[in-house]
Amino acid sequence: MEPSQVVESAREPGRQQRMSVICWSSDLDRVWPTLILATTGAASGLDVNIFFTFWGLRVLQKNNKRVTGGNWMQIGESIVDRGGTGHLKLGKVHFGGLGTWMIKRLAKQHKVADPEELFQMAVDLGVRLYPCQMTMDLYGLSKDDFVEGLEPPVGAASFIEMASESDFTLFI
Repeated sequence: MEPSQVVESAREPGRQQRMSVICWSSDLDRVWPTLILATTGAASGLDVNIFFTFWGLRVLQKNNKRVTGGNWMQIGESIVDRGGTGHLKLGKVHFGGLGTWMIKRLAKQHKVADPEELFQMAVDLGVRLYPCQMTMDLYGLSKDDFVEGLEPPVGAASFIEMASESDFTLFI
């Protein structure tokens, strides 16, 4: 199949297949596969949505936005869990940053696109990126804290409806 070819849904002939992904973590080893699968799906003709919730919401944050929130708990959380695709750390084998450095170096040596490149590729391919409204409220984040190219924030009920209309949903 050619990547530009539209994949038809088995449910409704003539309808483009849909994939929904839940990104709930800001760990590099979860975000990277989320973006790889989303961009691969979109390049293969799938209609792709990603819902960023809880710690995964931090992925959408601007790399240069350090402190966010309106109270000490939200500010503290933003300091401990820095947002942005440029600040992702491995969830396992982190070794104080050495593990993250090693996997990024290996990826570069093997010409694997990094999360920042994949994120931009996702936007360019038309992947729809949805911030979770509830998590935004919990963290005290506003749309000004996020990168460009996002869809309006949605809640869990909206995402569930979106996922119910998808041919498959991934929770990464």
